[in-house]
Amino acid sequence: MNKEIIKSERFGEQYSVIHHPSGLDILIWKMENYSTTEAAFATRYGSINTCFKTAETGDFIEVPEGIAHYLEHKLFESEDIPVFELYAQTGASANAFTFFDETAYTFSTSKNWERSLEILLDYVQKPYFTKENVEKERGIIAQEIKMYQDSPSNACFYNMLKAIYKEHPVKIDIAGTVESIAQITPELLYDCYNTFYNLHNMVLSIAGNVDEDKVIEICDRVLKPAKDLELECKFPEEGRGVAKKRVTASFPVGLPLFDIGFKCAACDGMEFERKISVARMALKMLIGSSSPLYQQLFDEGLLNSQFGYSAFSCSGSFFVCMVSGESRDPDEVYRRFLAEIERVKKEGFDEESFNMVRKSRYGSIVRMFGSVEGLTDAMTVSYFNGTTVFDEAELLADITAEDCRAALDELFDEENSAISIIEPIKE
Repeated sequence: MNKEIIKSERFGEQYSVIHHPSGLDILIWKMENYSTTEAAFATRYGSINTCFKTAETGDFIEVPEGIAHYLEHKLFESEDIPVFELYAQTGASANAFTFFDETAYTFSTSKNWERSLEILLDYVQKPYFTKENVEKERGIIAQEIKMYQDSPSNACFYNMLKAIYKEHPVKIDIAGTVESIAQITPELLYDCYNTFYNLHNMVLSIAGNVDEDKVIEICDRVLKPAKDLELECKFPEEGRGVAKKRVTASFPVGLPLFDIGFKCAACDGMEFERKISVARMALKMLIGSSSPLYQQLFDEGLLNSQFGYSAFSCSGSFFVCMVSGESRDPDEVYRRFLAEIERVKKEGFDEESFNMVRKSRYGSIVRMFGSVEGLTDAMTVSYFNGTTVFDEAELLADITAEDCRAALDELFDEENSAISIIEPIKE
């Protein structure tokens, strides 16, 4: 076992990375005088990981869409005492989520974190799948999928992804489809579990007033050493252009909803960290609530308070910038946004606005250092991206307004953009 200290001289903060002999890396951020402890046991496995191979399989194999989310549901199943009953005995709050590229199991507690950690490590390493309990879950997840399909905002979002991506599985709902989950069997669940829930593909992140030696002692006792499977996932080549420029659907909504999406080239490591930082700052300056464009559209009644923007991605797989909201004329919002992008490409960003946006983002990072939940999430995400929690702040010091302007060609290319609109049902 060896240990690294990840330190920031700028902030006077640090956390430990322990390379455990089981194959798992353990990230610990000790926060003295904090009453709450947060932990996440996460695997680099999400809805997009449907085509993969290992040293043992040799060739790539494909599995049904939605299986990562199905696995998340089933891991709370136990042959003995239900997991949530165990957590109730410790007073901890437990949860789990599946994203495009990650599945994580978490707990938060203000007492007895040691026992909660034992529960977390134990149940995630003890899958219990039977024909009966897998079949029972199928109906539950099918209802969940149908509920998502009845959500206008969810439909708008996935229609946008289906419009900008021709092949990439990010366009498929994280839960899969009713047809795809019908193919899931206990055997398939075990195959995917044994592949992706290998400790070499996972990380344990903990933030709070914990004792590092005690964490290691629990891990020594509970973790089951694993062999590195040399896991490799494959994603289709996308190329330039989109599947459709405009997609519409009808739902019972008062005002049309819209998602405007831009497909960008995927990247990883520090290039990824820099690109996501630039994208978020550029979006805020282009159409954030304090931008001239937002104020104009708001004053004209083309936007309201139901508005947002984001950049989300998976290191080395996909990268999306998006703008979403309600509008009586989404196409006009799209046209005006594209025009603003072209204007800024020629004229550049206002230096004062850039400095305000950069300071705001820097302030958000500083505030995160006081949140056990925020730090646990940041450690996990940065680990899977091949970076550290401090890298974004260090990059922010060097990013300029000109860097943001120069990135517009790649981040907001009209050829790689599309709009998804949810229209009110016509009577």
